[in-house]
Amino acid sequence: MKILVVEDDKDISMLISFHLKANGFETETASNGKEAVEKLAEGGYSLALLDILLPELSGIEVLKYIRMESPSPDLPVIMASALTDESEIIASLELGADDYITKPFSPKILVARVRSVIRRSEHRGRSGTVKTEMGIMLDPGTRKCTVQDEPVVLTATEFDMLLALIREGGRVLTRTEIIERIKGDDYPVTERSIDVQIASIRKKLGKMGYAIKTVWGIGYRYAEEER
Repeated sequence: MKILVVEDDKDISMLISFHLKANGFETETASNGKEAVEKLAEGGYSLALLDILLPELSGIEVLKYIRMESPSPDLPVIMASALTDESEIIASLELGADDYITKPFSPKILVARVRSVIRRSEHRGRSGTVKTEMGIMLDPGTRKCTVQDEPVVLTATEFDMLLALIREGGRVLTRTEIIERIKGDDYPVTERSIDVQIASIRKKLGKMGYAIKTVWGIGYRYAEEER
């Protein structure tokens, strides 16, 4: 899981990244709000940790971008700041922040908050309907799939595979990761069978099949914006 750490203090940014990496997370950093928006536009993050007082664009403005304009509007966000004014906390939460932590904070508490927010996000994702910008809709509750309001019949495995790719927001999934996501570590399936099922999904999606990209030698990713 990759965390975007948005912090203009280089020492604090390095400290946060160190502790996140020590606990199994991958990190990228941004030192101002404009850089954060540019990186968020590329997608592929599991969570953003935003300082409020940032150069160029504030953390609040970056949060607005995430919720209203970014390719991942449901991205989990934790706001971090030395500010303790209740109005700042309320403003962040009302704009859709998932949590708020004040500086100075314990690295252990930060890591625990990150894990907790990601768990809550995954739970929401498993139960909620997923709809892409170009009109692919998947409802995990009913197991129904539509493309621009037209029903598409997928097998159970195809449904889970497509759902896993879309939820990753553009991140590449290896064939092994796809197997683990849909069946568990011990599912007896070959990587070749994944390729066959991907081909079937593309065919069933029709003109939207192009959105499932092959990343040669690695696996697959979902990206509607590229043809």
